[in-house]
Amino acid sequence: MRDAQQWFDAYSQDHQNATNRAIHWVCVPVILWCVIAALWLIPVPPMLGRQGLWAVGIMFLSFLFYYRTSRAIGLGMAVVFAVFGLIAHFVYLQLGTVRLAWLAGILFVLAWIGQFVGHKIEGHKPSFLTDLTYLLIGPAWLLGKLMRRVGLRY
Repeated sequence: MRDAQQWFDAYSQDHQNATNRAIHWVCVPVILWCVIAALWLIPVPPMLGRQGLWAVGIMFLSFLFYYRTSRAIGLGMAVVFAVFGLIAHFVYLQLGTVRLAWLAGILFVLAWIGQFVGHKIEGHKPSFLTDLTYLLIGPAWLLGKLMRRVGLRY
């Protein structure tokens, strides 16, 4: 299994253009939140738990992947998941199922359009087209950059 730095080095090869990187700073977190929000909407039988159980389950499985690549990245992504999960929960409480679904769906489509525009500018196809694991790497790659900026190692 690759470690975080190996994943990030490979991912960086398709993300050299400054405009594409800037687009990723906006679109990747939006896409991640939209996925969490969509998972939040999947009904949970009352005997299994509360609304959001499926989102929490997927976030936990993703955390395990991140933690295996780097403990620091895994813990950092756990914080990101907690924040995005809380936002999804509070937006769900405010908007309800249908409006949250519309919001997440529209933002998801717009963010992916942004991603593809960025890669058109870059001149490279998105990394996930070669390996679906890169769908998980994008958010961690941004987190890794943030961690380095504040002096944290991963």
